Amino acid sequence: MGLLAQLITWPLLPVKTALWAAQRVADQAEAEYYDPAPIRAELADLERRLEAGELDEETFDREEDRLIDRLMEIERYRTGPGDR
Repeated sequence: MGLLAQLITWPLLPVKTALWAAQRVADQAEAEYYDPAPIRAELADLERRLEAGELDEETFDREEDRLIDRLMEIERYRTGPGDR
C-alpha cells in the first residue's frame, strides 16, 4: 500500500515542496521579527544620540516608548500563547 500511496500522491509533490518552503520562509521571518537584539541595539543607539545632542528629550522619549512597546510585545510572544 505504501508504493500505491506514493504513486497517487506523487503529482502533489511540487505543491508539498512549495508549502514546505513557504513555511520555512515564514518561520525565519517570524524569528527575525521577534528577535529582541535589534530592538536593544536601537535603544542603545537612541541613548547614544541623546547624549551626543542629536535628539531632544521629547523625541527620545517618544522613540524609547515605541521600542519598549516592541520589547514588551516580543516578551509576550515568547512567554506563550496564553499571554498573546
